[in-house]
Amino acid sequence: MSIIRPLLVLYICLLILDALLSYFPEIKKYRWRSELHRICNYTCDPIRKKLPPHLPFDFSPLIVIMLINLFMFLW
Repeated sequence: MSIIRPLLVLYICLLILDALLSYFPEIKKYRWRSELHRICNYTCDPIRKKLPPHLPFDFSPLIVIMLINLFMFLW
């Protein structure tokens, strides 16, 4: 069994968790939250730079999730 697919699913879960936790600013002071945000920004930042800055929501996690799902589907 390939280990890559479960790791990609885990990363998708981390992206969703990071997006949900962004609505709770009081959690930002915890170290685990900053580490989670750092891990998720690794893939979201390049896409975030390509998107227009005046969007009401950050759509980069959604785009990353769609790209990962496309990669898993094609693989």
